Amino acid sequence: MSENYVVSARKYRPQTFDTVVGQEHITTTLKNAIRNQHLAHAYLFCGPRGVGKTTCARILAKTINCENPTDETEACGVCSTCQSFKNNTSFNVFELDAASNNSVDDIRNLTDQVRFSPQAGKYKIYIIDEVHMLSPSAFNAFLKTLEEPPPYAIFILATTEKHKILPTILSRCQIFDFKRITTHDIVAHLQSIAGKENIQAQEAALHIIAQKSEGCMRDALSMLDRISGFTNGVLTYSSTMEHLNILDADYYFKLTDLMLSQDVSETLLLLDSALEKGFEGDVILGGLAEHLRNLLLCKDQRMAKLLDVPNEHRPVYYEKANQTPPSFILSSLNIINDSELSYKNAANKRLHIEMCLIRLCYVLQATQVSTADVKKNSYNVAIPTPTVQTAAAPAYSPTPAPKEQLVLQEPPVKIEAPQTAATSSQTPLPNPATSSRRISKNFMDDIAQSVNTSTQTDTPKLTIDLVQQVFEQYKQQLHTDAKNFLFNQFSAMAAELHPPDEIRFVAASNFVESTAKEQQQELINYFRQHMGNNTLRVRTEVREDLTANQPQQVVLNKNDIFDAMAQSNPHLTKLKEGLNLKID
Repeated sequence: MSENYVVSARKYRPQTFDTVVGQEHITTTLKNAIRNQHLAHAYLFCGPRGVGKTTCARILAKTINCENPTDETEACGVCSTCQSFKNNTSFNVFELDAASNNSVDDIRNLTDQVRFSPQAGKYKIYIIDEVHMLSPSAFNAFLKTLEEPPPYAIFILATTEKHKILPTILSRCQIFDFKRITTHDIVAHLQSIAGKENIQAQEAALHIIAQKSEGCMRDALSMLDRISGFTNGVLTYSSTMEHLNILDADYYFKLTDLMLSQDVSETLLLLDSALEKGFEGDVILGGLAEHLRNLLLCKDQRMAKLLDVPNEHRPVYYEKANQTPPSFILSSLNIINDSELSYKNAANKRLHIEMCLIRLCYVLQATQVSTADVKKNSYNVAIPTPTVQTAAAPAYSPTPAPKEQLVLQEPPVKIEAPQTAATSSQTPLPNPATSSRRISKNFMDDIAQSVNTSTQTDTPKLTIDLVQQVFEQYKQQLHTDAKNFLFNQFSAMAAELHPPDEIRFVAASNFVESTAKEQQQELINYFRQHMGNNTLRVRTEVREDLTANQPQQVVLNKNDIFDAMAQSNPHLTKLKEGLNLKID
């Protein structure tokens, strides 16, 4: 019996156009071309592996030479031409595997045969499989014959990599793009074959096989043969998952529940059980990402058709999706995606997976805190928009300021930030827990009144003197903290006030400006805190002419030093003249 065994991929290979699965757009076009006598001299069948390219080429070759085609434009399978094709004794059909016959001599031998007309039948059909494997010289030798073949010659080229074929070849062919077979079509085909082979198969098991095949019918049939031999003709969901080395949905449901309950210990133990069974970390991450994607699809009925799971599992997915917050799903998908990208470069892959799951356990807590902050800020409205009178920025003095003026004699005056509208207004805002969803006009008026009250009473008046005073405080703080580099950089800058609420730091070079940009957020926080204005904006600007206005360090000689001292004390001059002194 074993000598007569034929694998399902060969035993149930389609023999007519109607039995081809999932390629109706191809088979219908070919049947119409045969019916209307509109056959092209060259066809190119391209698409993924195992979707029916070579099968359709053979069916086309058999059908166009059939002596008695049916009304549905199918080969009769009875005439002498069909029988010779079935027994591989036809002299009108030639198959060439370009993967192993890709030289110029192979193509020349083929073109030499084209010159002879068929002894029986209408056409001579040449099927070249994996045509992209031909060498460039073989392609060039094939061009002339492909462009102007005899009327009885038809070339059918098949390839999985259309981009590797020369454009001159593509322009001479009628191109048909085969698509991947859908999971639904593969499951239906496997069910029919299981019935013919007396195989007891659960629909969920066949669905897993179809998913694993990724649209390739040949792979699906090979897996069906392998698993039926492993299970003795009884395909269950659990046995299929075990044989294909796939973690079932129950594992990921349990893992998701543990992450939602923030049970880190049980999560790591569940991970360990999967690793002990031989599952790789990237397989676990990929399966978890697919599981969370399915939960996200169940959130909207319009996306439910994208859910590719067995029908008996769909109710469970819908139930679990209602229990899982969308924010948790989206945040978890981002974390898993980052972990998958860095998994290959991780030195300790187990620790890498564990750290990913630990972060997932705390995603829900992080999203809840973030949501609470957003809700709190959405009700505690405090948006002061002060109307201030500002002074123009003074011109920069070309002479250096005395050193004692750079030191503040009094401690810095800290101006407290204004209170929020929710605390300073006499009219309290409604409580979000008890207020209605509809915002009334009175409610909006209360907010506007509270903001105006806060602006009028608590916001200090912005002046250029206040800006420069706070700027000096900031520089002295840098000097006190021994941040000499930043102190020197900011000492070479000037602060300007641009109404209504913009403070601009002017630098003489791009390097100095880059330092200010790096400290921009710190400057914003410092000025807002010390000037009591939460709407202040900080900008930087490079102004080349600022260099001429910057204080320059002057080196004095001994005579200049004496002249400066004599200006403050005229008696020194008299003393010098009376004693006839000279300054060396």
